[in-house]
Amino acid sequence: MTITKRFWIALIFSLPMLVGMILIPFGIHLPGGTVTQFIFTTIVMAVAARPFIQSAWASFKKHHSNMDTLVAIGTATAYIYSIYAMFTNQSVFFESAAFVVTFVLLGQVFEERMRNNASNAIEKLVDLQAKEAEVMRDGQLVKIPLEEVVTGDLIRVKPGQKIAVDGVITEGGSTIDESMVTGESMPVAKNVGDKVIGSTINSNGTFMFKAEKVGKDTMLSQIVELVKKAQNSHAPIQNLTDKVSEIFVPAVLILSILTFLVWYVFLGATVAQALIFGVSVVVIACPCALGLATPTALMVGTGRGAKMGILIKNGEVLEEVNDVKTVVFDKTGTITKGKPEVTDIVGAEDVLSIASAMEESSEHPLAQAILDKAKEKSVAKFDVTQFKAIEGKGVSAKVNGQTAFVGNDKLLNDVEIKPEMKDQMIQLQNEAKTVVFVGLDNQIIGLIAIQDAPKETSKEAIATLKARGLKTVMLTGDNERVAKAIADEVGIDSVIADVLPSDKADHVKALQENGKVAFVGDGINDAPALTMADVGIAMGSGTDIAIESGGIVLMKNDLRDVAKALELSRKTFNRIKLNLFWAFVYNVLGIPVAAGLFFTLGLTLSPELAGLAMAFSSLSVVTSSVLLNKAKITTAATA
Repeated sequence: MTITKRFWIALIFSLPMLVGMILIPFGIHLPGGTVTQFIFTTIVMAVAARPFIQSAWASFKKHHSNMDTLVAIGTATAYIYSIYAMFTNQSVFFESAAFVVTFVLLGQVFEERMRNNASNAIEKLVDLQAKEAEVMRDGQLVKIPLEEVVTGDLIRVKPGQKIAVDGVITEGGSTIDESMVTGESMPVAKNVGDKVIGSTINSNGTFMFKAEKVGKDTMLSQIVELVKKAQNSHAPIQNLTDKVSEIFVPAVLILSILTFLVWYVFLGATVAQALIFGVSVVVIACPCALGLATPTALMVGTGRGAKMGILIKNGEVLEEVNDVKTVVFDKTGTITKGKPEVTDIVGAEDVLSIASAMEESSEHPLAQAILDKAKEKSVAKFDVTQFKAIEGKGVSAKVNGQTAFVGNDKLLNDVEIKPEMKDQMIQLQNEAKTVVFVGLDNQIIGLIAIQDAPKETSKEAIATLKARGLKTVMLTGDNERVAKAIADEVGIDSVIADVLPSDKADHVKALQENGKVAFVGDGINDAPALTMADVGIAMGSGTDIAIESGGIVLMKNDLRDVAKALELSRKTFNRIKLNLFWAFVYNVLGIPVAAGLFFTLGLTLSPELAGLAMAFSSLSVVTSSVLLNKAKITTAATA
């Protein structure tokens, strides 16, 4: 039975007793008197309170106690005593047991509703998916249900339509509203070769695209799954809460017994009066708010992040972000645009031909720049055999029967460079260009200069992080001159260059000796560093393995979102701490009042009022978490 149904059952059978209490001063009594109260309360206990009792009993059998233990013991004590009092003609307080159950369930109904509102924010994205797609089948465009679209299908999208699945444009172009997935408010121009995201909206052009990811593999489905996992995860601080609850519940039960004994044995109260104080202590102390403090804030924070295009994968990330001292960046595709272009070719005519022939089998970003230039120049094609990729250095092969190589200076060994070519190399590197050496039969025959410009937002993003007191570092496999030139341009504090992909994680580990480190990257070679860092931040345009390795994913590929992600994580974690503070305050302030410490001042708390106060404490914690949606998250220099 749902919490809502249990609440309505408890409310329906509690209300007559409440009305009876109000009418007693006017000489009007509840029909049936105590017997009616007994019947109504028994129904409440048997139906609405049963899950509390079952949960408490299950915990007891495992030698544990939980929040339900306090509710179960408090209400059962009031109920059982009232049965005894009914047969001995003493005062009963069946209504206290019924009201406590009603008010506890009232708090849980509010909690469930707010929790659902927070978690449904992402689920609603799924409802925005296209219901059908116009697919090319047997040379004809036909409309089919979304579920029937398969990888490789060619799909047409007209102006105003939703894009069915993830893919790549093969014909035409348009501007696309991707805000529902990336959080980017401005439409994005797309042309042949550009990727499109399922469920985003086509603005003004008609285009064809090839389906690459369908069903659960689409970006939107993965976002929903990631957020679900994050919302169901635990921040390490939750372990402290669980440990506190383990000690807190037995302590409260002991305090409740002591309260009863002090009032009955030493202060001369009746059994009924002493029992009311004891039960009130149990009910007011129920740490429901304590248990809600972490998961509700985590749910709202991760949900809001997803709307902003920032995916926070789990609660551990939130806690680690709080102590980050250094932010380390990969260069290519992270600080820079990731689309390097050939700017200069030095040497013989066949330099580009030899280089492009060898780079056809390479997956390095610089290789694509060389291939693009070769295609543009329509260079001659050579036969390549015995191709070999050398990690972090380049490639070697036989080209038209001659031994050739293309790569960086680590590949040169004892090969000499002519003085005039060396001068040109230095000049190009000083211009922040990466120089690739082309060799044939153990001689350098030419240089190819490639440049990857920084993203327009990189400088602003770095400045924001530095203004917040964070140290910034660039970690790259590129040579030191080029790396230093890019770093100076965007304002990076320090550079670690000429790093092999396999060594990136080691450098991150070394930096961790001076405090916690966040690493921002996008490539396959960044995965070990993303995993090693205390906080791994993956760019959404990166490889699947990089995104899988990161604890935070930036869907917009905007470096300014690094600061936003760190700020959102900090504010979410701080909200968890604020929630825990208020949850404890309610208990600390409420227990002395419930125990009758201020009885002489006329300040007391009956079990039903204690239940209401407990419900409102839980409600206040959930409300505090929901207000996280209103917290200001900016890229301003001050946090």
